[in-house]
Amino acid sequence: MSDKIQSQHRERKAILYVRQSSSFQVQHNEESRKLQYAMQQRLHNLGWEQVDVIDEDLGRSAAGGVVRSGFERMVADVCLGKVGAVAAREVSRFARNSRDWQKLVEVCRVVDTLLIDQETVYAPRQSNDRLLLGLKGSLNEYELDLLRQRSVEARYEKAKRGELIVAAPVGYLKTGTSRAGDLRLEKDPNARVREAIELAFSKCFELGSVRQTLMWWIEEGLQLPVRNDQGELSWKRPTYAMLYQIVTNPVYAGAYVYGRTEHKTHYQGGELARTSRRKSPDEWIALIPDHHEGYVAWDDFERLQEMITSNNLHQGKGAARKGSALLGGLLHCRRCARKLVVSYTGTNHDAPRYCCHRGYLDNGEAKCISFGGVPIDRAVTEQIFRVLAPAAIEAAVLAHQQQSEQRDEVLRALERDLESARYEAARAQRQFDAADPENRLVTAELERRWNLALERVAEVESRISRHQQQSVSDEEVQADEFARLAEDVESVWSDPAADIRLKKRIVRSLIEDIIADLDREASEVVLTIHWVGGVHTELRVPRRRRGTATATPDSTVEAIRVLARICTDDVIAGFLNRNGLVTGRGNRWTRERITSMRQYHKIACYDRQTQQDEGWLNLTEAAKILGVSNRTLRLAIERGDIEGQHPLPDGPWVINRRQLETPRAKSVARQAKQRQGNPAVPNPNQKTLGFSSK
Repeated sequence: MSDKIQSQHRERKAILYVRQSSSFQVQHNEESRKLQYAMQQRLHNLGWEQVDVIDEDLGRSAAGGVVRSGFERMVADVCLGKVGAVAAREVSRFARNSRDWQKLVEVCRVVDTLLIDQETVYAPRQSNDRLLLGLKGSLNEYELDLLRQRSVEARYEKAKRGELIVAAPVGYLKTGTSRAGDLRLEKDPNARVREAIELAFSKCFELGSVRQTLMWWIEEGLQLPVRNDQGELSWKRPTYAMLYQIVTNPVYAGAYVYGRTEHKTHYQGGELARTSRRKSPDEWIALIPDHHEGYVAWDDFERLQEMITSNNLHQGKGAARKGSALLGGLLHCRRCARKLVVSYTGTNHDAPRYCCHRGYLDNGEAKCISFGGVPIDRAVTEQIFRVLAPAAIEAAVLAHQQQSEQRDEVLRALERDLESARYEAARAQRQFDAADPENRLVTAELERRWNLALERVAEVESRISRHQQQSVSDEEVQADEFARLAEDVESVWSDPAADIRLKKRIVRSLIEDIIADLDREASEVVLTIHWVGGVHTELRVPRRRRGTATATPDSTVEAIRVLARICTDDVIAGFLNRNGLVTGRGNRWTRERITSMRQYHKIACYDRQTQQDEGWLNLTEAAKILGVSNRTLRLAIERGDIEGQHPLPDGPWVINRRQLETPRAKSVARQAKQRQGNPAVPNPNQKTLGFSSK
């Protein structure tokens, strides 16, 4: 019995802390866990009746990288002064890092709590014991670092030899044993798995984008193989992450790689956080080409990675998108060398405009250049037609062949699915036949599985039948038909139904980049086209004056000018909308837009005093002054007897008072009054013609 244990320690409870560092140790190192739980008997022998066991940190490391709720609860109880002793099989079970270890020792010193292991009892209030505990804590931390360093160095050396194979990606199997040192990767013997991986690479090469490959895969209703943590194979609807992981993994190119990812730990919000980043190939720990049989050649794999990188708008040209801007990602500014961005204007946001304003947005620099995209795209398209014209027929034949190959690829994938579905159905039938018919608890479930497998077979067979019907419906195209199509390639290119993404990919396969600048004196956009192969072409395109594409028609502007003499902006907007007129951008007229239009064209706003001084009148006011009806005055204006303006079909007339004082206007008024002297009124002596009712 140690003399360090006093009555005040036994009056409080004792805590036994049980911990193992990993789930593997929890599953396989049972003896170590039993020895830790046996420490309860040692505490009872030392005089404690109440012993609490904290074992919720089983499978958690004490190196300081994970949160240990059991350790935190133990420290909290010690701080409250409820604990007389904390015990563990070895003190290294408490902590393997100085932060947690020193915190525990300091808290125990303050509240006079003992630390107990299998060998001795420590009193933190005694300087010798505190010194010994500090040394043990440092040694525990050093031991862990030393073991980790040795393990990492050995792991790296094994990886540099290409012998460290942790897990095999889908499409490969890990064969051999680690003890014999003959671990290697071999292709999966399942033909369906191998052909699915090969199809993923071929479609990505063909479509030029991982996203487009995913869309094609989903459109055709195909599946991709995946393996779970237990290594079991299953088929699922593909996701972007699944496809991206396949086409960017060097393992599928036959190369062994290790150390592509770097993990860092830092504090965020008072808690430990872990971040990861992808390292560049020159930072990888190991890269061994031709390590095993690959699904794609290494040169093709590198070309695919360059294409995927170029699809990133910040690192390359960007992927071909649905926007109508044909040259997006290809234009660079001659003045600052930055890439021009695309913005869309117009009613339907379909009018592209190329702008160089990254320096303005990022650094507050002056804006460089900007110009409309429609004439630029048209001019570059004409240059492309000059290049494509000699090879148009050959390209059409090649496109037809590729389309046929695509149909064959889908058919082969569906046939593989059908073969797999038939195998599952046959397997379910064998299980059902092997069961005891009287055991309905088993046979009912086996029968259900068999029916599901048969439904899957029928579904795949139906899809194959529909696909074959579509293929048969496509007529064989002759060479002369391709020739006629090639002669009309421009109309095919301009067809609204043509895929804009395909056209962009054609442009990018021919053009490396385009350097753009403005010649303000000549009012031209200067383009230097860098064709693939090293040839350069300078192209000058007349620059369209800003606003002409969305300018308000002159007739509408003139109508506003005339109506502003007798109407306010609200009234003018109402008349324009009533006549179905819109702004240059296709919007309805409002008071604010009328005001903006007047200010731009320097049209004076309506003023009652100005109207009276200048003598502007509408039809009703002019007819009242002239003493005639509105209809009489309107007919006189239409005959040309009196001058007046009618800017809108469904709108007011505008007449000046001076036009009512002319001899012809006075003649119109006099003739109207003479007609009014003999009005056509009913005559009481007028007889009516009676009809007999008989």
